[in-house]
Amino acid sequence: MPVIKPVIVAIATAPVASGGAITTTVSPVVTRYYAVLTQGMIGGTETTVPAASFLDDADAPVAALPALTAGNYANVYLNGMLQQGSLSTLTTASLVLDTIDVTAGLPVMIEYGDFSGASSVITTQPTISAPTIQIIT
Repeated sequence: MPVIKPVIVAIATAPVASGGAITTTVSPVVTRYYAVLTQGMIGGTETTVPAASFLDDADAPVAALPALTAGNYANVYLNGMLQQGSLSTLTTASLVLDTIDVTAGLPVMIEYGDFSGASSVITTQPTISAPTIQIIT
């Protein structure tokens, strides 16, 4: 007795998503820290400004500077001029400026922008169709 093998061909369509909405909320927090260079901070090839030398936006002394993470940035201003990022090193303990042409009495400002509070939420769920499968025998 011969064996008959059925051959089945199926065609399917991919599911389609439509609609849906995502709401993204970005609430940046910007803080500034201010200090004045003293002669003791100025070295031969770099200037080190300790965190305790800075005042915050409310003129309160600072114990430590905020740490830089992936969700924030810091701009350094020397005498009101924005400095290149490669000319300074910022830690929670100090700001080190790679400069040799500074004098005592120059103002230094650090501006922190923190975007770590950003969030995204699906406010309207998308509609996803079921795939259509057609079997051809």
